[in-house]
Amino acid sequence: MTLENLTMKQLQAILKLLDNKEENSTDKQNHGIQIVVADRGFIYVGEVSTDAEWVYIQKASNIRLWGTTKGLGELVNGPLANTKLDKTGNLKLSRRALISLISVEENPWKSVL
Repeated sequence: MTLENLTMKQLQAILKLLDNKEENSTDKQNHGIQIVVADRGFIYVGEVSTDAEWVYIQKASNIRLWGTTKGLGELVNGPLANTKLDKTGNLKLSRRALISLISVEENPWKSVL
């Protein structure tokens, strides 16, 4: 089959498939509580979901001071005694500004969000 041989019905079916694919790409995916590393050095923690364009962080806190001696990964099991958090509410971050998501143990973080 070549493009020239497509019937109008076949072309409409292809366009419908493409439209459905585009609609599905905006479905939100829930990631649970995550540490979000964003562009320009911003670090957040909160309940994260994403779609094709945005990162949504509910109950977000900015991790202003990690309070770690061996890096950000030490916060996977919850904030440390010297960790400083600033509540920021709900955030919407451009997907382009997302550097990484770090999975955490949710229970220790739930008490501070």
